[in-house]
Amino acid sequence: MKKVIKLSMLAIAASLFAGCATNGDIENLQSQVDGLKTSVAQAQSDASAAQSAAADAASKAAAAESAANRAAQYAQDTNSKLDSMFKKSMMK
Repeated sequence: MKKVIKLSMLAIAASLFAGCATNGDIENLQSQVDGLKTSVAQAQSDASAAQSAAADAASKAAAAESAANRAAQYAQDTNSKLDSMFKKSMMK
């Protein structure tokens, strides 16, 4: 019985020793985590810049659409006036 207990204790000790991470492994993982944090921060910065650029583009597109609608209205008004002038000249 004592022999079985000793063997099981040795097996547990060996598995704990083999399962533990070394300082080098921990430092390696920490450097990878730090690198990922930097990458995430850069991606967030890029996303914010892209969102700002998209909002600016949407604003400019809305202004351009408004200007195009005004130009179309002016063109329609001008065509109406020209048609009216043409009809008056044809009646004379």
